[in-house]
Amino acid sequence: MEQKLKLYAFNNLTKTLSFNIYDVCYAKSRREQAEYIEYIDEQYNSERLTKILCNVTEMIGAKVLYISKQDYEPQGASVNLLIADDAMKPAEGTGGVIADGLTEGMERSSNEIMGHLDKSHVTVHTYPEYHPDNAIATFRVDICVSTCGKISPLNALDYLIGSFDSDIITADYRVRGFTRDMDGKKLFIDHDIRSIQDYIDSGTLEKYDAIDVNVYQSNIFHTKMLIKELDLQNYLFKTDVYELDPKTRLSITNSLRREMIEIFSGTNIY
Repeated sequence: MEQKLKLYAFNNLTKTLSFNIYDVCYAKSRREQAEYIEYIDEQYNSERLTKILCNVTEMIGAKVLYISKQDYEPQGASVNLLIADDAMKPAEGTGGVIADGLTEGMERSSNEIMGHLDKSHVTVHTYPEYHPDNAIATFRVDICVSTCGKISPLNALDYLIGSFDSDIITADYRVRGFTRDMDGKKLFIDHDIRSIQDYIDSGTLEKYDAIDVNVYQSNIFHTKMLIKELDLQNYLFKTDVYELDPKTRLSITNSLRREMIEIFSGTNIY
């Protein structure tokens, strides 16, 4: 549809994809819980997250203008990329983009204020957490990809899901604003979309139960996904499943599934 549209001036539509990805783990003791948090914090530090977001930027056909990244104490990390599509070039003196997406002096620590905006941005924040009275630990990733112009954040959705251990996914996509065609008619969306699921690989979708809550007249799309099969060994931290008796395995599996359902539904199960 975009190729058929002839627009007057720049495409002013803003397309925003924001979603949470949750990974759930069973860590029996407080020591294991702390070690899990330390492990996940290292696995998804700001350096790795930056590489993932730079790949996303390339996939959607944009360029990196600016990177801000930070690792936090006691845990967690965040990365913010200012991006632009190929039609938009930074003004002289603001730095260019080289092959790996970085330029000298481009990185800034998060205690500085990022007050300027261009056409687009990509952000990620991580939230590892556990409770000492509960053997279940969770790792949450919040991602937001906001673009203007012809580029679309949906093109990177499948890659992002595959970049993390994704047990529960909550995704929102919205198109805001309007642009005009050559006759001055307002266009409030420039592409056909019925569901966020249309932009996820069918092989990936088969692994999840998924539901949509869409408001088509407002160009708002919402999808929630919950992993179907639970291979217990993949959820045990520093524990072999064969060390556990069948009753314990069932109890742990039920605890993990309960945690997932509560996160998926946004409701505590009593």
